[in-house]
Amino acid sequence: MTPVKLERAPAATAPVDPALRAPLSPDLPYRPNVGICLFNAAGLVFAGRAFANPHGWPDPEIVAPGADWILPQGGIDAGEDIESAARRELFEETGVRSADLVAITDDWWPYDFPVRGAPSHKLFPFRGQTQRWAAFRFTGAEAEITVTAEHTHEPAEFAEWRWTRLAELPLTGPLHRRPTYARVAERFAVLAR
Repeated sequence: MTPVKLERAPAATAPVDPALRAPLSPDLPYRPNVGICLFNAAGLVFAGRAFANPHGWPDPEIVAPGADWILPQGGIDAGEDIESAARRELFEETGVRSADLVAITDDWWPYDFPVRGAPSHKLFPFRGQTQRWAAFRFTGAEAEITVTAEHTHEPAEFAEWRWTRLAELPLTGPLHRRPTYARVAERFAVLAR
């Protein structure tokens, strides 16, 4: 059976009626998630420009111009270890398989969503995500990298991509992710040299 290609739900183009939003309660759990730093030989990291979602609907992650460069990340499936989840997400979001694992953080780092998204969205049951971070060294050719997601059943995560300095992500990422990106930049600074 051929997997069905998922389509990205269109983001709201106007502010959402507050009556449609449920509260983002601190009693909600965090979703287990893995974040990924893919370094090239020059110590630069892969960053993708996320699709605009300025009103946090249906996805609760607000992405606005000037705060839209993100690192790959994704949910951890039941029974999946951190490296397996990171490799799966890296492939789904970038097409990359040619990568050597360099490091995985020991601790879980949580972040809260800025708002609660639509009840139909997969992130609705959560207050945010708690992450372990994996660093990889890219060993392939750049032709391997694709953000079109034609190689997977998942929707594309990025409109475009670039190699950038890891230290720039706390300045160019979504506002609610910047504290986490600052921790990632500190933790993996030695790899960025």
